[in-house]
Amino acid sequence: MEKERETLQAWKERVEQELDRVVAFWMEHSHDQEHGGFFTCLGRDGRVYDDLKYVWLQGRQVWMYCHLYRKFERFRRPELLDSAKAGGEFLLRYARVAPPEKKCAFVLTRDGRPVKVQRTIFSECFYTMAMNELWRVTGEARYQDEAVEMMDQIVRWVREDPSGPGRPQLPGALASEPMAVPMMLLNLVEQLGESDKELAGNYVELGDWCAQRILWHVQRDGQAVLENVSEGGEELSGCLGRHQNPGHALEAGWFLLRHAIRKGDPELRAHVVDKFLLLPFRSGWDPDHGGLFYFQDADGLCPTQLEWAMKLWWPHSEAMIAFLMGYSDSGDPTLLRLFYQVAEYTFHQVTASSWSTFLYELSKGVEEKAGSHSSPGRPGPGFPGL
Repeated sequence: MEKERETLQAWKERVEQELDRVVAFWMEHSHDQEHGGFFTCLGRDGRVYDDLKYVWLQGRQVWMYCHLYRKFERFRRPELLDSAKAGGEFLLRYARVAPPEKKCAFVLTRDGRPVKVQRTIFSECFYTMAMNELWRVTGEARYQDEAVEMMDQIVRWVREDPSGPGRPQLPGALASEPMAVPMMLLNLVEQLGESDKELAGNYVELGDWCAQRILWHVQRDGQAVLENVSEGGEELSGCLGRHQNPGHALEAGWFLLRHAIRKGDPELRAHVVDKFLLLPFRSGWDPDHGGLFYFQDADGLCPTQLEWAMKLWWPHSEAMIAFLMGYSDSGDPTLLRLFYQVAEYTFHQVTASSWSTFLYELSKGVEEKAGSHSSPGRPGPGFPGL
């Protein structure tokens, strides 16, 4: 036990150093002082190589700054909060393509003109997260009003009017449900319901609905997590039906695990660890070179995505968060060993300047297991996440 504590303490210190370095990098290089918002296409030296502004990344950076400000004493600095507010105001002015309509652009020019709209809900999801966190750190009701209104719109699109985002229902297209949709909605349920009993109560049914839809993606007698299923929760034919995304499955896993912990459901927690943590990791890990494959085919055929064999940073981030969260909840040493396996690979391979959100989540989990109380602003028990 003492050896484990020492190892976790070493990881905590390593992650804290990386997180501090990453935040300093973004504070120095990503802020657009002229037009507001953030540059996100940055070289390792901090130079901007494209000034387009992706709405989901703008929302993520606002969320990140606010969450750090709210949770950690060492980040409770006025310049961090001011930057978050400036990013939030940029989103309020420009993110929605045709106010008062709620559809957000996917990409904006540097000065806020819409470039592209995706026919999905994801720009709106990150917009909602940003507004909710701004409300939490500023107390300004207008931010929370915006978050709740956008959340209501997203739910209507998902559950009542799927044509709302603008995707046409073509006669030859399979009626399918990607795991990303209920997964992101479940994340928003957790985000908006945190420390807000009224909103949490309003979203109880929605959270359970999202969890059930995600669980539908466990197919083939529990031996595969598929990225797409039918609207009734059945396996689809062809490449679309066989498509697997190990990183997404692991991300859904820690969202589900957080949901199960909040509900106090040990049976669901055990199922999630088995099917959404261990299963996708064992199938997705490259036994020859290490790392998680980007995409896989459930029958071992060649995926149609040409980048399927690439090792992107984000699946490894999701894996580490998931395993550390699972270990924090259960104490299962298998999950801790898998965390170490992924962490050693990732820290060796990945450029740290890409993963501030992961580092924040990881720092919380390692801190809790190491028993450190160094920060007066550290969160309580559990592993609340992105």
